[in-house]
Amino acid sequence: MRRLRRWYAWWRTHAPRIRDFLYLFFGLLTVVLQASAGDEGAEINDWLVLGAGVVASVALLWRRRFTVTVTLIGIAAMAVGGIFVPLGLALLTLAIRRRDLVLAILTFLGYVALVLNSGVSGEAFWVSVFTGPFMIGTWVAIGAFVGARRDLVASWQDRAERAEAERELRAEQARLGERARIAQEMHDVLAHKVSLIALHAGGLEVNPAVGPEKIEGSARLIRETARQAMEDLREVLGVLRSDTSVAGADLAPVPQAADLERLVADSRAAGVTVTSEITLAADVPLSIGRTIYRIVQESLTNVHKHARGASTEVLVSGGRGEGVTVRVTNIRPVAADSLLPGAGAGLVGLRERVVLVGGRLATGPTADGGWRVEGWLPWPSGQTVSPVEVDKVSPLGEGER
Repeated sequence: MRRLRRWYAWWRTHAPRIRDFLYLFFGLLTVVLQASAGDEGAEINDWLVLGAGVVASVALLWRRRFTVTVTLIGIAAMAVGGIFVPLGLALLTLAIRRRDLVLAILTFLGYVALVLNSGVSGEAFWVSVFTGPFMIGTWVAIGAFVGARRDLVASWQDRAERAEAERELRAEQARLGERARIAQEMHDVLAHKVSLIALHAGGLEVNPAVGPEKIEGSARLIRETARQAMEDLREVLGVLRSDTSVAGADLAPVPQAADLERLVADSRAAGVTVTSEITLAADVPLSIGRTIYRIVQESLTNVHKHARGASTEVLVSGGRGEGVTVRVTNIRPVAADSLLPGAGAGLVGLRERVVLVGGRLATGPTADGGWRVEGWLPWPSGQTVSPVEVDKVSPLGEGER
Protein backbone atom coordinates (compact mmCIF):
# COMPACT_ATOMS: atom_id res chain seq x y z
CA MET A 1 0.00 0.00 0.00
CA ARG A 2 2.85 2.37 0.79
CA ARG A 3 4.49 1.63 -2.57
CA LEU A 4 1.18 2.26 -4.31
CA ARG A 5 0.89 5.63 -2.59
CA ARG A 6 4.41 6.54 -3.71
CA TRP A 7 3.59 5.61 -7.30
CA TYR A 8 0.37 7.62 -7.14
CA ALA A 9 2.19 10.66 -5.73
CA TRP A 10 4.83 10.34 -8.46
CA TRP A 11 2.12 10.13 -11.13
CA ARG A 12 0.30 13.19 -9.75
CA THR A 13 3.55 15.14 -9.95
CA HIS A 14 4.65 14.07 -13.44
CA ALA A 15 1.30 13.32 -15.14
CA PRO A 16 0.97 16.69 -16.96
CA ARG A 17 4.39 16.42 -18.57
CA ILE A 18 3.82 12.75 -19.47
CA ARG A 19 0.55 13.68 -21.18
CA ASP A 20 2.32 16.42 -23.12
CA PHE A 21 4.82 13.95 -24.59
CA LEU A 22 2.07 11.41 -25.31
CA TYR A 23 0.06 14.03 -27.18
CA LEU A 24 3.16 15.04 -29.13
CA PHE A 25 4.02 11.40 -29.91
CA PHE A 26 0.57 10.47 -31.21
CA GLY A 27 0.33 13.69 -33.20
CA LEU A 28 3.68 13.16 -34.92
CA LEU A 29 2.94 9.46 -35.48
CA THR A 30 -0.28 10.18 -37.36
CA VAL A 31 1.43 12.93 -39.34
CA VAL A 32 4.24 10.61 -40.47
CA LEU A 33 1.83 7.84 -41.36
CA GLN A 34 -0.42 10.20 -43.30
CA ALA A 35 2.48 11.81 -45.15
CA SER A 36 4.04 8.47 -46.08
CA ALA A 37 0.71 7.15 -47.38
CA GLY A 38 0.63 9.62 -50.33
CA ASP A 39 1.32 8.80 -53.98
CA GLU A 40 4.86 8.54 -55.21
CA GLY A 41 4.67 11.66 -57.34
CA ALA A 42 3.03 13.92 -54.81
CA GLU A 43 6.17 15.00 -53.00
CA ILE A 44 5.15 18.65 -52.51
CA ASN A 45 1.80 17.67 -50.97
CA ASP A 46 3.52 15.18 -48.68
CA TRP A 47 5.89 17.84 -47.42
CA LEU A 48 2.96 20.22 -46.91
CA VAL A 49 1.09 17.63 -44.88
CA LEU A 50 4.19 16.81 -42.89
CA GLY A 51 5.00 20.47 -42.11
CA ALA A 52 1.45 21.36 -41.08
CA GLY A 53 1.19 18.25 -38.93
CA VAL A 54 4.52 18.82 -37.19
CA VAL A 55 3.62 22.44 -36.38
CA ALA A 56 0.19 21.45 -35.04
CA SER A 57 1.64 18.57 -33.02
CA VAL A 58 4.45 20.60 -31.46
CA ALA A 59 1.97 23.36 -30.62
CA LEU A 60 0.17 20.86 -28.36
CA LEU A 61 2.96 21.36 -25.81
CA TRP A 62 1.53 24.85 -25.13
CA ARG A 63 -2.12 23.82 -25.21
CA ARG A 64 -2.68 24.68 -21.52
CA ARG A 65 -1.46 28.27 -21.71
CA PHE A 66 -2.72 29.12 -25.22
CA THR A 67 -5.66 26.77 -25.67
CA VAL A 68 -7.55 28.82 -28.25
CA THR A 69 -4.41 29.56 -30.31
CA VAL A 70 -3.37 25.90 -30.39
CA THR A 71 -6.91 24.93 -31.46
CA LEU A 72 -6.79 27.46 -34.32
CA ILE A 73 -3.45 25.99 -35.43
CA GLY A 74 -5.05 22.54 -35.39
CA ILE A 75 -7.96 23.84 -37.50
CA ALA A 76 -5.51 25.34 -40.02
CA ALA A 77 -3.54 22.09 -40.16
CA MET A 78 -6.80 20.21 -40.78
CA ALA A 79 -7.82 22.55 -43.58
CA VAL A 80 -4.38 22.54 -45.27
CA GLY A 81 -3.13 19.03 -44.78
CA GLY A 82 -6.07 17.04 -43.45
CA ILE A 83 -4.30 16.37 -40.13
CA PHE A 84 -7.06 15.41 -37.69
CA VAL A 85 -5.39 14.10 -34.52
CA PRO A 86 -3.78 17.44 -33.44
CA LEU A 87 -7.15 19.12 -33.99
CA GLY A 88 -8.95 16.47 -31.94
CA LEU A 89 -6.45 16.72 -29.07
CA ALA A 90 -6.68 20.53 -29.11
CA LEU A 91 -10.49 20.41 -29.01
CA LEU A 92 -10.26 17.86 -26.17
CA THR A 93 -8.13 20.26 -24.10
CA LEU A 94 -10.34 23.22 -24.99
CA ALA A 95 -13.48 21.34 -23.85
CA ILE A 96 -11.76 20.45 -20.58
CA ARG A 97 -10.84 24.07 -19.94
CA ARG A 98 -14.00 25.85 -21.04
CA ARG A 99 -17.50 25.01 -22.15
CA ASP A 100 -18.86 28.19 -23.64
CA LEU A 101 -19.46 30.01 -26.93
CA VAL A 102 -15.77 29.91 -27.86
CA LEU A 103 -15.82 26.11 -27.72
CA ALA A 104 -18.93 25.99 -29.90
CA ILE A 105 -17.42 28.35 -32.51
CA LEU A 106 -14.09 26.52 -32.69
CA THR A 107 -15.86 23.16 -32.86
CA PHE A 108 -17.90 24.40 -35.81
CA LEU A 109 -14.76 25.76 -37.52
CA GLY A 110 -13.06 22.41 -37.04
CA TYR A 111 -16.04 20.70 -38.65
CA VAL A 112 -15.92 23.13 -41.59
CA ALA A 113 -12.18 22.52 -42.00
CA LEU A 114 -12.79 18.76 -42.03
CA VAL A 115 -15.49 19.05 -44.66
CA LEU A 116 -13.51 21.47 -46.87
CA ASN A 117 -10.43 19.27 -46.79
CA SER A 118 -12.43 16.35 -48.17
CA GLY A 119 -13.26 18.35 -51.33
CA VAL A 120 -16.27 20.25 -52.56
CA SER A 121 -17.70 17.41 -54.61
CA GLY A 122 -17.70 13.67 -54.79
CA GLU A 123 -18.54 10.91 -52.41
CA ALA A 124 -15.88 11.88 -49.84
CA PHE A 125 -17.52 15.27 -49.34
CA TRP A 126 -20.88 13.84 -48.33
CA VAL A 127 -19.22 11.20 -46.13
CA SER A 128 -17.36 13.93 -44.21
CA VAL A 129 -20.54 16.00 -43.92
CA PHE A 130 -22.34 13.17 -42.11
CA THR A 131 -19.41 11.64 -40.21
CA GLY A 132 -17.74 14.93 -39.22
CA PRO A 133 -20.09 15.73 -36.33
CA PHE A 134 -19.41 12.32 -34.79
CA MET A 135 -15.64 12.62 -35.27
CA ILE A 136 -15.43 16.15 -33.90
CA GLY A 137 -18.19 15.64 -31.32
CA THR A 138 -16.50 12.60 -29.76
CA TRP A 139 -13.40 14.60 -28.81
CA VAL A 140 -15.46 17.52 -27.54
CA ALA A 141 -17.80 15.26 -25.54
CA ILE A 142 -14.91 13.44 -23.86
CA GLY A 143 -13.23 16.74 -22.99
CA ALA A 144 -16.46 18.24 -21.67
CA PHE A 145 -17.05 15.19 -19.47
CA VAL A 146 -13.52 15.29 -18.04
CA GLY A 147 -13.73 19.06 -17.47
CA ALA A 148 -17.11 18.86 -15.77
CA ARG A 149 -15.88 16.06 -13.53
CA ARG A 150 -12.79 18.05 -12.58
CA ASP A 151 -14.90 21.10 -11.79
CA LEU A 152 -17.19 18.98 -9.65
CA VAL A 153 -14.28 17.46 -7.73
CA ALA A 154 -12.74 20.91 -7.28
CA SER A 155 -16.04 22.26 -5.94
CA TRP A 156 -16.25 19.35 -3.50
CA GLN A 157 -12.72 20.00 -2.31
CA ASP A 158 -13.43 23.71 -1.94
CA ARG A 159 -16.58 23.01 0.04
CA ALA A 160 -14.71 20.54 2.26
CA GLU A 161 -11.91 23.04 2.89
CA ARG A 162 -14.38 25.82 3.68
CA ALA A 163 -16.34 23.52 5.98
CA GLU A 164 -13.13 22.55 7.79
CA ALA A 165 -12.10 26.20 8.12
CA GLU A 166 -15.55 27.13 9.45
CA ARG A 167 -15.46 24.23 11.89
CA GLU A 168 -12.07 25.34 13.21
CA LEU A 169 -13.31 28.94 13.45
CA ARG A 170 -16.41 27.86 15.39
CA ALA A 171 -14.28 25.70 17.68
CA GLU A 172 -11.90 28.59 18.33
CA GLN A 173 -14.80 30.96 19.02
CA ALA A 174 -16.30 28.40 21.39
CA ARG A 175 -12.97 28.08 23.22
CA LEU A 176 -12.64 31.85 23.55
CA GLY A 177 -16.23 32.14 24.72
CA GLU A 178 -15.71 29.38 27.28
CA ARG A 179 -12.54 31.04 28.57
CA ALA A 180 -14.31 34.37 28.92
CA ARG A 181 -17.25 32.69 30.65
CA ILE A 182 -15.04 30.87 33.15
CA ALA A 183 -12.96 34.01 33.74
CA GLN A 184 -16.11 35.96 34.54
CA GLU A 185 -17.41 33.18 36.76
CA MET A 186 -14.12 33.01 38.68
CA HIS A 187 -14.22 36.78 39.09
CA ASP A 188 -17.75 36.65 40.46
CA VAL A 189 -16.96 33.75 42.76
CA LEU A 190 -13.65 34.94 44.18
CA ALA A 191 -13.63 38.74 44.02
CA HIS A 192 -16.29 39.17 46.70
CA LYS A 193 -14.73 36.65 49.07
CA VAL A 194 -11.21 38.04 48.65
CA SER A 195 -12.46 41.59 49.16
CA LEU A 196 -14.09 40.48 52.44
CA ILE A 197 -10.82 38.91 53.59
CA ALA A 198 -8.92 42.09 52.71
CA LEU A 199 -11.50 44.18 54.53
CA HIS A 200 -11.22 42.09 57.72
CA ALA A 201 -7.43 42.18 57.59
CA GLY A 202 -7.45 45.94 56.94
CA GLY A 203 -9.65 46.49 59.97
CA LEU A 204 -7.17 44.62 62.17
CA GLU A 205 -4.30 46.58 60.68
CA VAL A 206 -5.75 50.04 61.35
CA ASN A 207 -7.04 48.98 64.82
CA PRO A 208 -4.24 46.93 66.40
CA ALA A 209 -5.44 47.77 69.94
CA VAL A 210 -8.78 45.96 69.69
CA GLY A 211 -9.49 43.33 72.27
CA PRO A 212 -8.74 39.62 71.89
CA GLU A 213 -12.42 38.83 71.31
CA LYS A 214 -12.53 41.15 68.32
CA ILE A 215 -9.30 39.70 66.94
CA GLU A 216 -10.59 36.17 67.44
CA GLY A 217 -13.87 37.00 65.69
CA SER A 218 -12.11 38.65 62.76
CA ALA A 219 -9.68 35.74 62.43
CA ARG A 220 -12.57 33.29 62.45
CA LEU A 221 -14.36 35.27 59.73
CA ILE A 222 -11.16 35.43 57.65
CA ARG A 223 -10.69 31.68 58.02
CA GLU A 224 -14.29 30.86 57.06
CA THR A 225 -14.29 33.25 54.13
CA ALA A 226 -10.98 31.87 52.87
CA ARG A 227 -12.31 28.31 53.15
CA GLN A 228 -15.43 29.24 51.18
CA ALA A 229 -13.29 30.94 48.53
CA MET A 230 -11.12 27.82 48.22
CA GLU A 231 -14.19 25.60 47.86
CA ASP A 232 -15.64 27.86 45.20
CA LEU A 233 -12.32 27.96 43.37
CA ARG A 234 -12.03 24.17 43.54
CA GLU A 235 -15.50 23.76 42.03
CA VAL A 236 -14.79 26.19 39.20
CA LEU A 237 -11.42 24.61 38.41
CA GLY A 238 -13.07 21.19 38.51
CA VAL A 239 -15.03 22.24 35.44
CA LEU A 240 -11.76 22.90 33.61
CA ARG A 241 -10.34 19.51 34.56
CA SER A 242 -13.39 17.33 33.92
CA ASP A 243 -14.91 19.26 30.97
CA THR A 244 -18.41 18.24 32.05
CA SER A 245 -19.96 21.68 31.85
CA VAL A 246 -22.94 22.00 29.54
CA ALA A 247 -23.53 25.68 28.75
CA GLY A 248 -22.18 26.53 32.18
CA ALA A 249 -24.88 24.64 34.08
CA ASP A 250 -22.47 23.03 36.53
CA LEU A 251 -20.38 26.10 37.30
CA ALA A 252 -20.70 26.78 41.01
CA PRO A 253 -21.89 28.50 43.04
CA VAL A 254 -25.34 29.09 41.56
CA PRO A 255 -26.72 32.06 43.51
CA GLN A 256 -30.36 33.07 43.74
CA ALA A 257 -32.32 36.08 44.96
CA ALA A 258 -32.92 34.30 48.26
CA ASP A 259 -29.16 34.55 49.00
CA LEU A 260 -29.19 38.37 49.08
CA GLU A 261 -29.69 38.57 52.85
CA ARG A 262 -26.68 36.31 53.43
CA LEU A 263 -24.62 38.42 51.01
CA VAL A 264 -25.48 41.62 52.85
CA ALA A 265 -24.82 39.94 56.22
CA ASP A 266 -21.29 38.99 55.09
CA SER A 267 -20.52 42.63 54.32
CA ARG A 268 -21.91 43.73 57.65
CA ALA A 269 -19.75 41.17 59.40
CA ALA A 270 -16.74 42.65 57.63
CA GLY A 271 -17.47 46.03 59.19
CA VAL A 272 -19.34 47.76 56.37
CA THR A 273 -22.46 49.67 57.38
CA VAL A 274 -25.07 48.25 55.02
CA THR A 275 -28.78 48.98 55.15
CA SER A 276 -30.99 46.85 52.96
CA GLU A 277 -34.57 46.80 51.81
CA ILE A 278 -35.42 43.71 49.78
CA THR A 279 -39.01 43.23 48.69
CA LEU A 280 -39.22 40.46 46.14
CA ALA A 281 -41.73 37.72 45.52
CA ALA A 282 -40.61 34.18 46.28
CA ASP A 283 -41.21 32.98 42.73
CA VAL A 284 -38.65 35.25 41.06
CA PRO A 285 -37.24 33.43 37.99
CA LEU A 286 -33.81 31.89 38.38
CA SER A 287 -32.14 33.91 35.61
CA ILE A 288 -33.43 37.18 37.06
CA GLY A 289 -32.54 36.13 40.61
CA ARG A 290 -28.97 35.30 39.60
CA THR A 291 -28.57 38.63 37.84
CA ILE A 292 -29.92 40.49 40.87
CA TYR A 293 -27.47 38.63 43.09
CA ARG A 294 -24.55 39.45 40.76
CA ILE A 295 -25.45 43.15 40.70
CA VAL A 296 -25.50 43.39 44.49
CA GLN A 297 -22.42 41.19 44.84
CA GLU A 298 -20.33 43.21 42.41
CA SER A 299 -21.48 46.50 43.92
CA LEU A 300 -20.57 45.41 47.45
CA THR A 301 -17.26 44.04 46.18
CA ASN A 302 -16.40 47.44 44.74
CA VAL A 303 -17.39 49.04 48.05
CA HIS A 304 -14.97 46.68 49.85
CA LYS A 305 -12.20 47.52 47.39
CA HIS A 306 -12.61 51.25 46.79
CA ALA A 307 -14.91 52.64 49.50
CA ARG A 308 -14.16 50.76 52.70
CA GLY A 309 -16.01 52.14 55.67
CA ALA A 310 -18.56 53.95 53.51
CA SER A 311 -22.18 53.48 54.47
CA THR A 312 -24.03 51.59 51.75
CA GLU A 313 -27.69 51.20 50.93
CA VAL A 314 -29.11 48.20 49.04
CA LEU A 315 -32.61 48.46 47.62
CA VAL A 316 -34.24 45.62 45.67
CA SER A 317 -37.90 45.79 44.75
CA GLY A 318 -40.25 44.73 42.00
CA GLY A 319 -42.66 42.06 40.91
CA ARG A 320 -44.22 40.24 38.04
CA GLY A 321 -45.24 42.51 35.18
CA GLU A 322 -43.39 45.63 36.44
CA GLY A 323 -39.80 44.38 36.50
CA VAL A 324 -37.17 44.45 39.24
CA THR A 325 -35.16 47.51 40.29
CA VAL A 326 -31.81 47.04 42.01
CA ARG A 327 -29.99 50.03 43.50
CA VAL A 328 -26.76 49.99 45.51
CA THR A 329 -25.51 53.39 46.71
CA ASN A 330 -22.59 54.24 48.95
CA ILE A 331 -21.57 57.58 50.40
CA ARG A 332 -18.19 59.19 49.78
CA PRO A 333 -15.46 56.98 51.29
CA VAL A 334 -13.15 58.27 54.00
CA ALA A 335 -10.11 56.31 52.80
CA ALA A 336 -8.92 57.22 49.31
CA ASP A 337 -6.73 54.20 48.67
CA SER A 338 -7.99 50.77 47.53
CA LEU A 339 -7.45 47.54 49.39
CA LEU A 340 -7.24 45.49 46.18
CA PRO A 341 -6.48 46.41 42.56
CA GLY A 342 -9.34 46.31 40.06
CA ALA A 343 -9.19 43.78 37.24
CA GLY A 344 -11.29 45.89 34.90
CA ALA A 345 -13.86 43.14 34.41
CA GLY A 346 -16.53 43.49 37.08
CA LEU A 347 -18.87 46.17 35.78
CA VAL A 348 -18.33 45.03 32.20
CA GLY A 349 -19.46 41.50 32.93
CA LEU A 350 -22.28 42.91 35.01
CA ARG A 351 -23.50 45.07 32.15
CA GLU A 352 -23.35 42.10 29.78
CA ARG A 353 -25.41 39.98 32.17
CA VAL A 354 -28.07 42.66 32.49
CA VAL A 355 -28.27 43.23 28.72
CA LEU A 356 -28.59 39.50 28.08
CA VAL A 357 -31.78 39.32 30.14
CA GLY A 358 -33.15 42.46 28.47
CA GLY A 359 -32.45 44.90 31.29
CA ARG A 360 -30.62 48.20 31.79
CA LEU A 361 -27.68 49.17 34.00
CA ALA A 362 -26.46 52.63 34.99
CA THR A 363 -23.35 53.34 37.05
CA GLY A 364 -21.73 56.58 38.10
CA PRO A 365 -20.89 59.00 40.91
CA THR A 366 -23.51 60.65 43.05
CA ALA A 367 -23.77 64.35 43.93
CA ASP A 368 -22.13 63.87 47.36
CA GLY A 369 -19.09 62.02 45.95
CA GLY A 370 -20.35 58.50 46.44
CA TRP A 371 -21.17 55.88 43.84
CA ARG A 372 -24.39 54.37 42.59
CA VAL A 373 -25.12 51.20 40.66
CA GLU A 374 -28.72 50.96 39.47
CA GLY A 375 -30.23 48.31 37.25
CA TRP A 376 -33.65 47.35 35.98
CA LEU A 377 -34.54 43.79 34.94
CA PRO A 378 -37.70 42.77 33.09
CA TRP A 379 -40.10 40.33 34.71
CA PRO A 380 -42.93 39.64 32.25
CA SER A 381 -46.29 38.86 33.77
CA GLY A 382 -46.47 35.51 31.96
CA GLN A 383 -42.98 34.31 32.88
CA THR A 384 -42.78 31.20 34.99
CA VAL A 385 -40.05 29.67 37.04
CA SER A 386 -37.77 27.32 35.10
CA PRO A 387 -35.47 25.08 37.12
CA VAL A 388 -33.13 24.60 34.18
CA GLU A 389 -32.45 28.24 33.33
CA VAL A 390 -28.75 28.82 32.80
CA ASP A 391 -26.90 32.01 33.57
CA LYS A 392 -25.12 33.31 30.50
CA VAL A 393 -21.87 35.22 30.52
CA SER A 394 -20.50 37.24 27.62
CA PRO A 395 -16.89 38.19 26.86
CA LEU A 396 -15.46 41.24 28.59
CA GLY A 397 -14.64 44.56 27.11
CA GLU A 398 -14.92 47.50 29.59
CA GLY A 399 -13.21 48.45 32.83
CA GLU A 400 -14.71 48.51 36.30
CA ARG A 401 -14.47 51.48 38.57
